[in-house]
Amino acid sequence: MLEKLKELICQYVEVEPEDITEESRFIEDLGFNSYDIMCMLGDAETEFDVEIEEEEIMKCKTVGDLLDYFGGQE
Repeated sequence: MLEKLKELICQYVEVEPEDITEESRFIEDLGFNSYDIMCMLGDAETEFDVEIEEEEIMKCKTVGDLLDYFGGQE
């Protein structure tokens, strides 16, 4: 799942997949803005077949947080 998430992230920000870790923070480390995050999350819903609750997803600050969130949805 991490590799697919890296592919999605790279569609929105200019970062190399090998530079993305579970500790990478979306805004501070990867350069996302709030619009990019919401667009990427929409694509992630489709890619991972999950439903994202906006209140809960806003707590996800790192790639690892998002993976944990998706894992709890399966």
